[in-house]
Amino acid sequence: MDPIENHPSRRDFLKIATGALAGVTLTNTLVQAALFDSNSAGYSLPLGVCTSYDKAPLLKSLGYSFVEESVGRFLIPDAGDEQYEKNRLALQTEKFPILSYIYFFPGSLKSVGPDIHHEAILKRADLALRRAKECGSKKIVFGSGGSRAIPDGFDRAKAKTQHIELCQKMAPLAEKYGVTLAVEPLNRSETNFINSLAEGVEIIQAVNNPWLRLQCDIYHMLKDNESPEEIVTYGQYITHCHIAEKQKRTAPGVMGDDFRPYFRALKKIKYTGGLSLECNWTDFDSEIARGIEVVKQQLAAV
Repeated sequence: MDPIENHPSRRDFLKIATGALAGVTLTNTLVQAALFDSNSAGYSLPLGVCTSYDKAPLLKSLGYSFVEESVGRFLIPDAGDEQYEKNRLALQTEKFPILSYIYFFPGSLKSVGPDIHHEAILKRADLALRRAKECGSKKIVFGSGGSRAIPDGFDRAKAKTQHIELCQKMAPLAEKYGVTLAVEPLNRSETNFINSLAEGVEIIQAVNNPWLRLQCDIYHMLKDNESPEEIVTYGQYITHCHIAEKQKRTAPGVMGDDFRPYFRALKKIKYTGGLSLECNWTDFDSEIARGIEVVKQQLAAV
């Protein structure tokens, strides 16, 4: 059976969101901003930033719709459960949603290779997914390039099998908590496994669970010269997007990159999910202010 047939509908998505942490789920404004209007001249998406939650008031004032936090900083902080409770209280007080999380697990926990740590990864995944649900969040990005890097000389087919076996155990956890895992292809300078949307979809199709979807990161696509047409080809699997400029992973507007070909592809597939700026920052406050304006302008021009 095609996994898409079992994917939660938009109505189910909203029903799940309203049952999460009161006052912290996606607001009507965020959802309405994501609605695609095929008759309009432009295109808009809910925009967020990958950053720490203490930046939420600034992001809100600039017109962003959400924060994208880190699993290790927010859900499973080094300081332990007490810090997590402080984080959750701040989220409840601020009432500005965390849509998704990055940095799922560290490179020291290996999903492939001669010494794998699947049991430890699954234990961490269970805790992260449960807490993401508690926080009213809908997605965790499954990148973790250091974890999935295939060691020199190790059989690539075996590594792929190992990674699929892990995902087959992890996807039911995502389903249990109602939090989608977004497989993130990374450019070849960061890891040597799952480097394109096509390779990400191979994993998703092998697992065949609708709670394992695809992350589209325009920065990584640009770095490896991956065509915007790949977004159209694999659009049915895409659940979340990241963006940054190609040369130095700067924020939109710093170097002047033109993202419109990729935005046209997202518009063509009627994508309505979040788009997060995941960037290297020099002057955070000014760059996020400029970034949202540039992204909105380029979206509106497609």
